[in-house]
Amino acid sequence: MKLVVISGRSGSGKSTALQALEDIGFYCIDNLPAHLLPQLITRPPEKSSSDAPKTLLAVSIDARNPLSNLEEFPAILKKLREKQNISCELLYLDSNEEVLLKRYSATRRKHPLSNEQRSLKDAIEYERELLGPLAELADLRLDTTRLSLYQLRDSIKLRIMQKQEQGLSIQFESFGFKHGLPLDLDFTYDVRCLPNPYWLPPLREYTGLQQPVIDFLSQETEVNEMLADITGYLEKWLPVFEKNNRSYVTIGIGCTGGHHRSVFIAEQLASHFRRTMDNVHVRHRELP
Repeated sequence: MKLVVISGRSGSGKSTALQALEDIGFYCIDNLPAHLLPQLITRPPEKSSSDAPKTLLAVSIDARNPLSNLEEFPAILKKLREKQNISCELLYLDSNEEVLLKRYSATRRKHPLSNEQRSLKDAIEYERELLGPLAELADLRLDTTRLSLYQLRDSIKLRIMQKQEQGLSIQFESFGFKHGLPLDLDFTYDVRCLPNPYWLPPLREYTGLQQPVIDFLSQETEVNEMLADITGYLEKWLPVFEKNNRSYVTIGIGCTGGHHRSVFIAEQLASHFRRTMDNVHVRHRELP
């Protein structure tokens, strides 16, 4: 059985994530009381509408659970991960607080933790504290701040379903520091010290995916030295993460605007690691 537990703050896209998994064959349950999870695993749904055995299960466990259930969840998850016949992963979704406020204001929905004494902003902050222990246990964290519904669905399908049962899934993510640091990074490399094509008018309108910028950066000694250093570090330490049963690693490459240097470096790293690894992906946050 493959079990995916989805958690995260309200408004971060958990319902969309469940729908994406349902579309690819998972039996999905929203807002499951955490203490019922072991019973569900013991007696899973037996048949789908097509009479095929159900081996894919996804459940949402979040702040709608009673506090006592959330406190029990780390121990429950530990026991599930120790079972030989279950592949269990915890996916945690989050967005920055400004975006969560906008999403709730746009939909006019009531936050599950807000009340007469607790404002929407306070409820969002309290939920972050409440779910902090679950976020720390997550195998994969996704920052949905700048993702559309379609991008979130694609990201879920790409990283959950294309990952092999054994082996590490790596995503290189380029971004611009001026647009904020992504929330879901395991490693962050700052490449703002490298020569910037933005300051060369003939190159400004291109991106790190296009040949003029690729040619320019490929010829710069500092760029090649930075690539070699990052590659060497990751080649040494990624196998250690894999030996310790780490399923996913997200590596951020940041420059000022997220269009040139970070894009080029992310693409070069992905190309290098695809030679020896099966599950290597790239996302350029600031590109259309």
